[in-house]
Amino acid sequence: MTRATDPAARPTPSPMPRDPLRPGFVWGASTSSYQIEGAAREDGRGESVWDLFCRQPGRIQNGDTGDVACDHYHRYREDVALLRDLGVGAYRFSIAWPRVLPSGRGSPNEAGLAFYDRLVDSLLAAGIEPWVCLYHWDLPQALQEAGGWANRDCASWFADYARVVASRLGDRVKRFATFNEPSVFTLFGYAFGWHPPAVDDAASHHAAIHHVNLAHGMAIDVLRDYVIGASLGAIHNMQPARPVQATPEDRAAARMLDCYWNRAFADPQMLGAYPDAIASRMAPFCRDGDLERIHRPVDWLGINHYSPVYARADSASRLGFAWSDAPADAPRSPIGWQIDPAAFRDVLLDACDRYGLPIYVTENGAGAVELADASGAIDDRERIAYLAAYLEALEEATVLGADVRGYFVWSLLDNFEWGAGYSNRFGIVRVDYATQARTPKASARWYAARIASHRAKATA
Repeated sequence: MTRATDPAARPTPSPMPRDPLRPGFVWGASTSSYQIEGAAREDGRGESVWDLFCRQPGRIQNGDTGDVACDHYHRYREDVALLRDLGVGAYRFSIAWPRVLPSGRGSPNEAGLAFYDRLVDSLLAAGIEPWVCLYHWDLPQALQEAGGWANRDCASWFADYARVVASRLGDRVKRFATFNEPSVFTLFGYAFGWHPPAVDDAASHHAAIHHVNLAHGMAIDVLRDYVIGASLGAIHNMQPARPVQATPEDRAAARMLDCYWNRAFADPQMLGAYPDAIASRMAPFCRDGDLERIHRPVDWLGINHYSPVYARADSASRLGFAWSDAPADAPRSPIGWQIDPAAFRDVLLDACDRYGLPIYVTENGAGAVELADASGAIDDRERIAYLAAYLEALEEATVLGADVRGYFVWSLLDNFEWGAGYSNRFGIVRVDYATQARTPKASARWYAARIASHRAKATA
């Protein structure tokens, strides 16, 4: 049992030094293409699975879509200025596969590539390092119609897409991640039916897991070949999987959730094998040499973390668990997610022990249902308290030996939050969706001050 799943195993940190973070610690902010770009039908962009999913009645709260989102496609210069004012050293964003390759394969879309040229050049001019994630869930619809991630060919299509992006941006971008949270889009899309393609099929789910892993390994090799000085990784959501009740059945369910949520991608990618509990389920999709093609050298591990996740036993579940809410007495954020900074600390320590790679926290933040005051300002003290507590937990992990080298807040902007639409706000900058006006919240000022304080201490 890991520290993250056994509260009794949590270490007690010694008093922290004045600032335990390394002098070169990377401070950043994160977004993703479908959640902010908008311009869904402009300049040759093809449809993604989320475009169609959002049009299905009842899928998204309030019937929201990403058609306009934050209009970042047209307002990226304004958003780069916000990043510059925060003082971040890095910005993690994703490429929209259907904007670059409208059909998912074939001839690239020059207008789409040119947009990312402009974004990257603007970031560099502002002294901000671009961190590119190739895939944040927006699969081209044309590829879904050809089988999507359940089709083994999708791994090759992804490698070809990686080649297009690396060839275009690799002269200026050196930090690349292959996938963001692959366990989420496979589990929610192929097992629970909550995300596209909204199926519940065990064979498709396990096929998708393996083909995404294969795509990761193939893309890592492409990026190594095409990007001189590349620094490569993948981004995994890592959250302790806990039983909702302390029964043997719920404990067994939590162990299975841990396999699918935390280890089904990280283990084969970084250790070269699937977790024992699901290895037999993955075997029908593995061919000779696949694990070697998946297990390619990477330079860092990206971790997204918000809160623990919970499982309960369900004899009808083909996966060996059912999703569960946190206990009713758990401290929660305004949108109901559990607050547990110690779990974050322990996840960082466990991941460092297990995978032996430098860690960058590529997402962490707090959602809320917020109303601006008469001036349009947001005094988001609860978010500030959350960020302060989680950064303190990160510092504790560093003191205890975790090699954590950076932190990216989620998110720069309020944005389209998948099934919740625009009702949940995670941004440290408010977006008025009617006018697209951006207003930094109190948390943005707090984050800028935290970054400046660290840099001042590092150079003192």
